[in-house]
Amino acid sequence: MRATLLALNEELIRLKASGVENVNVSDESIRTLRALAGVMSGSGAPMESAASALPVSPPSDRPVRTAAVPRPQPAPVAPAKTQPKLPAPPEVKLPSGSKQEQWDALVKLVQDDPVCKKSVRPTKQIVVGVGDLASDVFFCGEAPGAEEEVEGEPFVGPAGLLLDKMIAATGLTRESIFIGNLMNWRPQIPTPDGQEQLGNRPPTAEEMAYCLPYLKAQLEIVKPKVIVALGASAAKGLLGADRFKALGEIRGQWQEFSGTPVMVTYHPSYILRNQSHRSKRAIWEDLLLVMEKLELPISDKQRGYFLSRA
Repeated sequence: MRATLLALNEELIRLKASGVENVNVSDESIRTLRALAGVMSGSGAPMESAASALPVSPPSDRPVRTAAVPRPQPAPVAPAKTQPKLPAPPEVKLPSGSKQEQWDALVKLVQDDPVCKKSVRPTKQIVVGVGDLASDVFFCGEAPGAEEEVEGEPFVGPAGLLLDKMIAATGLTRESIFIGNLMNWRPQIPTPDGQEQLGNRPPTAEEMAYCLPYLKAQLEIVKPKVIVALGASAAKGLLGADRFKALGEIRGQWQEFSGTPVMVTYHPSYILRNQSHRSKRAIWEDLLLVMEKLELPISDKQRGYFLSRA
């Protein structure tokens, strides 16, 4: 019971971070959640109440939509206040030289950073960006996941495979663009010794602030014409946490970071959870704006993607 509640709690927190503001739950389910939460509270088990992670809409005349129970997690998502306090963000000064020489120096700085090294679990890797150092477009995610911290490269898991398809639909290739993350390590969730971390959590504001100078250095080397911010955490890290509450408020609108235009859109994992033409079309419309900004050719077929069905 405890593992199921904690897994549900993590999923609600992730939905909230991605911009979802309400979920529709029946009265019976609400009563069950409150009863179980009361049992957990009485046992002294620490947790953030799943019922408070998102506003719950009372049932309407429409049928209640239910979702599959998430895979149980062995430990709760650690609240931000329990994360160790980090030192001040590093000051990053790139050496003179070619883009490649600057990049090699930056990678060494990140890999030698004591906070980055301490924040990575044994056998896992620090992750920096990959791609064309002269690319016109920089895709920016929030943090490495399970596959990324093993491979040491951003977007190599299921969301990365979907991102590759999105990039290909624009006429570009993964090799012709640059992909990075705000974070250089996977945000940790307390996990029993000897067990792999299951699930992810959004990075804290302090974690993003610490890694931001390294992201700025990557942007300084690449000098893209456009940044595509993938997901709420990436958008908040670039634009500020107070700029919006839900991602839908600013997606599809040009923003700016250090003088570079920023297009905010949903993270590919959003499509993995929402396999509708409507959600796919929302991201595609954002990418069409990016293509127009880069003056890439756009065919009638491309403009019509995901319009054939609702």
